[in-house]
Amino acid sequence: MTSYNASRRYLYTGGIMLAVVIGFFILGLFWTPYGINQTDASSKLLAPCAEHIFGTDNLGRDVFSRCLAAARYTLLVSFAGVFFALAIGTVAGLIAGYNGGIVDKVVMIFSNGIMCFPGILLALVAVAVFGPSLGNVIWALGLVFAPTFARVYRTSTMELLGRDYILQAKVMGVHPVRIMLVHILPNLMSQVLPAVIIGLANMTLFESGMSYLGLGVQPPAASYGKMLADAQSYMVAAPWLIIFPTLMLVFYILGLYFISEWVRTSVKGGSK
Repeated sequence: MTSYNASRRYLYTGGIMLAVVIGFFILGLFWTPYGINQTDASSKLLAPCAEHIFGTDNLGRDVFSRCLAAARYTLLVSFAGVFFALAIGTVAGLIAGYNGGIVDKVVMIFSNGIMCFPGILLALVAVAVFGPSLGNVIWALGLVFAPTFARVYRTSTMELLGRDYILQAKVMGVHPVRIMLVHILPNLMSQVLPAVIIGLANMTLFESGMSYLGLGVQPPAASYGKMLADAQSYMVAAPWLIIFPTLMLVFYILGLYFISEWVRTSVKGGSK
């Protein structure tokens, strides 16, 4: 009962946090009270008030409007990056786990080669070489995170190969591709789902760090990381410039971690 209550707390807490960010994302798609790059020299560094509920920045831009817009890019980069990483990792992990031997060794060599370097450093180098753009950020982060998913799929696939229904399918002459897609892949969802959710959170951390350093989402687009970089000179004079973008990142990342923990405990409890 205690474990069940803890699991529900993870779900409710994470759900509320994510609902705030998703609400910002949906609202920002259709409406912002001001233009995200609309400047007003007479309204620089205004504290939160009725007209600007999150205040304004050093250029007189409305922070609330920019937080709404930044949610678009946060969710876009995290979901697109994880989808790209998952596509590569799924194919590589299934093939390596199913075939073993030299195929497995080659996949693991590439995987270990990528994972032996700090992921954020590799992503920064890739974007610095090919240019800072939204597309380059997404594929660079996708390549960095792909080995994580490949390892999950490889290990889980190797565990399933000894199951009776897999052995029976092989004896019946079922094509290996069909075995991987129909008999193995659907049974790996419970192991992969927590990794996907954590991947969304980590992808957001990486993107924010890259934007903070100027190699992520580029102006005039709004990004939480770039907002924090612009606000660091005004931490004392205008703390709201730091507080609100940070809260959005904390809500999204912590919310994902709580949901991941709920999924993990639910799967663990269901397997007993």
